[in-house]
Amino acid sequence: MFSDGLVIAVSSSPTHSFSKENQESISLLAGLGVAEDAHSGVTVKHRSRVTVDPSQPNLRQVHLIHSELHDELRTKGFNVSAGQMGENITTRGIELLKLPRGTRLHIGNTAIVEVTGLRNPCKQLDDFQTGLMSAVLETDEQGKLIRKAGIMGVVIAGGEVKPLDRIKVSLPDEPYLPLERV
Repeated sequence: MFSDGLVIAVSSSPTHSFSKENQESISLLAGLGVAEDAHSGVTVKHRSRVTVDPSQPNLRQVHLIHSELHDELRTKGFNVSAGQMGENITTRGIELLKLPRGTRLHIGNTAIVEVTGLRNPCKQLDDFQTGLMSAVLETDEQGKLIRKAGIMGVVIAGGEVKPLDRIKVSLPDEPYLPLERV
């Protein structure tokens, strides 16, 4: 049903900057996220969510975007590359947005990321490039909002992740739960 994929790039930032710098590798820490990344931690680190409730669990430890989105955005006139939309892991070959909640992504030799939900695009996308937020939002035939700015996950097992690492998709037990924004 879902094919395995590949890591195209890895990125991190110790500050709450929008874009993240590409790295040779990143270290995933079980229960925390990306080592030395501003969004790493047991409790939520995204500033808007900290304001609401700083004690809520961090379901956004790792942000993944499919490089196919970058390709699509380029055809619409945007100049976007790996890490620039704030993702930690840029993938190719996996339909990230169609994965059910609870899917486990086995990355490289030991790392496992469990998918928790969809990234909710924010106005920072427009601050980066005007019109980018609208470009990553669509509506389906039923009028339901489609968020295309990637998925979020938590680290189940740590390990080093680097470009060209394989990603093996392991689906949860059925019934599958669709991704919702987290």
